[in-house]
Amino acid sequence: MSDGNATDPRHAHREEPAPPQQQDQPGKTGRTEPTPDHGEDRYVGHGRLAGRRALITGGDSGIGRAVAIAYAREGADVAIVHLPEEQKDADDTVRLITAEDRRGISIPGDLRDEAFAEDAVRRALDELGGLDILVLNAGYQHDIDEFPQLRTEDMRRVFETNLLGTVIPARTAFPELEPGASIIVTASIQAFQPSPGLIDYAMTKAAQVAFVKALAEEAGPRGIRVNAVAPGPVWTPLIPATGWDAEKLAHFGTDTPIGRPGQPVELAGAYVYLASDEASYVSGAVLPVTGGKPL
Repeated sequence: MSDGNATDPRHAHREEPAPPQQQDQPGKTGRTEPTPDHGEDRYVGHGRLAGRRALITGGDSGIGRAVAIAYAREGADVAIVHLPEEQKDADDTVRLITAEDRRGISIPGDLRDEAFAEDAVRRALDELGGLDILVLNAGYQHDIDEFPQLRTEDMRRVFETNLLGTVIPARTAFPELEPGASIIVTASIQAFQPSPGLIDYAMTKAAQVAFVKALAEEAGPRGIRVNAVAPGPVWTPLIPATGWDAEKLAHFGTDTPIGRPGQPVELAGAYVYLASDEASYVSGAVLPVTGGKPL
């Protein structure tokens, strides 16, 4: 019998439809209505990552910011990679990290640039004194009405951001990781339930799942764990920057069994778990955080 203190997940966060809005990529937190909940006032840490050092790509906003806040409150120093035009969001995230008396580092650049992607990892290794956690979260998506509208230029940006932006940082960091280190990839329910309008994005997310499973095989004998989180519909600046119309935004996430979109803070615990010693026997896994949608 419930003691009356459990939270009803249907009503744990704002349920009102998102108002009509549109942004250019990359989306900005200040222009996203309602403002996503990254856990600024909600996430409570318990020291589960004390003394560890993390690098989060796409760490300026959305899921990346929620993970950065959670990691700092769990005791980790955190470096974030972000696009230069996301500097304001990145500065806000770094302030939230340093408010926890942890080291916060902003590394601006585009992960599609191989030289930058490698340098970003080396900078994090140097400035943090090593890496224990690598979160490969940077992503790009865009909507199309039908397959013949898929432009090569847009498809190339999706592939390069989501795939090169995953593989190159991981490849650079991998030789430097010590036993106990954790690599976590932000995959998606789209890897398992692909939407036609996000066909190229879904392809990259399926590839990321294959990447996680293959790398986990190689990393395990070195004592390194590799896993993925598969979010469902989560309200981040990426959503109003995807190109959806007012009706699609208003119904975003309402098709889940819980009946609403997730908030970034609701993903943070999954990333903390996978990075922590509680997940010491978890590798090659895809952890769904989907509001009840099956993978």
